[in-house]
Amino acid sequence: MAEPYDLLVIGGGVNGAGIARDAAGRGLSVLLCEKGDLAQGTSSRSGKLIHGGLRYLEYYEFRLVREALIEREVLLRAAPHIVWPMRFVLPHSREQRPAWMIRLGLFLYDHLGGRKRLPGTRRLDLRRAPEGEPVRETYRLAFEYSDCWVEDARLVVLNALDAGARGADIRVQTELLSARRAGGLWQALLRSPDGGMAEVAARGMVNAAGPWVEKILTGAIGANTPRRVRLVKGSHIVVPKFWQGSHAYLLQNDDKRVIFVNPYEDDLCLIGTTDIPYEGKIDDVAIDDDERDYLCRAVSRYMRKELRPSDIVQEFSGVRPLYDDRADNPSAVTRDYVFDLEAPSGGAPLLSVFGGKITTFRKLAEHALLKLKPFFPHMQSTWTDRAPLPGGDMEDALFAPWAEAFARRFSFLPPPLARHYARQYGTRALALLDGAKTLDDLGQYFGGLLYAREADFLMRTEWAMTAEDILERRTKHLLHLTPAQRDAFAAWMARA
Repeated sequence: MAEPYDLLVIGGGVNGAGIARDAAGRGLSVLLCEKGDLAQGTSSRSGKLIHGGLRYLEYYEFRLVREALIEREVLLRAAPHIVWPMRFVLPHSREQRPAWMIRLGLFLYDHLGGRKRLPGTRRLDLRRAPEGEPVRETYRLAFEYSDCWVEDARLVVLNALDAGARGADIRVQTELLSARRAGGLWQALLRSPDGGMAEVAARGMVNAAGPWVEKILTGAIGANTPRRVRLVKGSHIVVPKFWQGSHAYLLQNDDKRVIFVNPYEDDLCLIGTTDIPYEGKIDDVAIDDDERDYLCRAVSRYMRKELRPSDIVQEFSGVRPLYDDRADNPSAVTRDYVFDLEAPSGGAPLLSVFGGKITTFRKLAEHALLKLKPFFPHMQSTWTDRAPLPGGDMEDALFAPWAEAFARRFSFLPPPLARHYARQYGTRALALLDGAKTLDDLGQYFGGLLYAREADFLMRTEWAMTAEDILERRTKHLLHLTPAQRDAFAAWMARA
């Protein structure tokens, strides 16, 4: 057997990729294995937001909100191509929460996390402000505040890319079948994409399998823990955008939950999420009719546009692996994270991750490695708070001036295509387009903004293996291709 790794990380979602990146950057040898594709589970099915969690203030989650607000600033600097500011308009509904409570919450939101790059809260008269145009005339007062958008699946891929660049071994479509302690090490059996088996050894293991964390513990590892995951289904729908402007809306529903209505892919909007206890097979999670109706009713209550399920052009569901704090209301279950460290005397450590949210993945990784520090005394110090993610190394972490210069340099690109490459890849777009001087140099055209050169780049550098990997997670091309174009691309991928 080959030389043992320091860490075997199970799970290629945002937490697993973040831990692998942080550990590799501290000088540890790391192997990350993911049974499917990077971000194939929960991490690609989020609301696409980097946010403090305004509603968590109602549940007195002040530490979590403060940490998330600080991380919002860190990620804005680290990845300005995939994380950008967004303004949210919150029409006031006196039936749900009094105005003084909203104002107090927004004051705390503005000041808890040391906000530097984002504008603060303001009050809006919806009868006069352009943001009120799509809102029913019943609602006259609104508050506007800042948070950030994120391309969630790309955030995971960028962490894996940086981990790989720092020496980590990233293996997708690779399932952990079993792991047992022996001789002070973890001995693990992995199944590779071709069905072959590989045995690896590691001095420590991190179980960051998200919704599957308990299954890994009780099945592949055969361990036990008092910690439990509470599975909550969150569903989103995508419909044509029905307002002008780049701002989003936060709507207070009549059950006291909030619904985000966010601009998405220029001419669409993303609406979600639901919060429903889930007990089914994780791989089979899907939206149901009640959720579609729930989201449409919530929007129609506030907007002049009467939204119907027939307006939906795409939908997706994810299972959030929340730490089970025994709360009765699924919306009140903590979004904080909890670790379970199991390290018998003389045995290799096992760190299992319960809960967490995409905004705080980087801090979660730091705290995970702090837990493992006693077992790896040679581990170097923290570093990710000041390091850009791949493609984010722009002057002053400012996207707009860099993107303008990029478009001038590659003037043969139509503006929508230049924006797409700039947003998707940041400074890595220079490698994607190396040597290209005309559109013909981008290879076969599949429709929308998709050319063969980009697909080749994703297969070569980002572990993309299937058409779905590219169309749904590495990019959003799926939304802009016809069924026939999708089939043609899938056929091309099968031959590539």
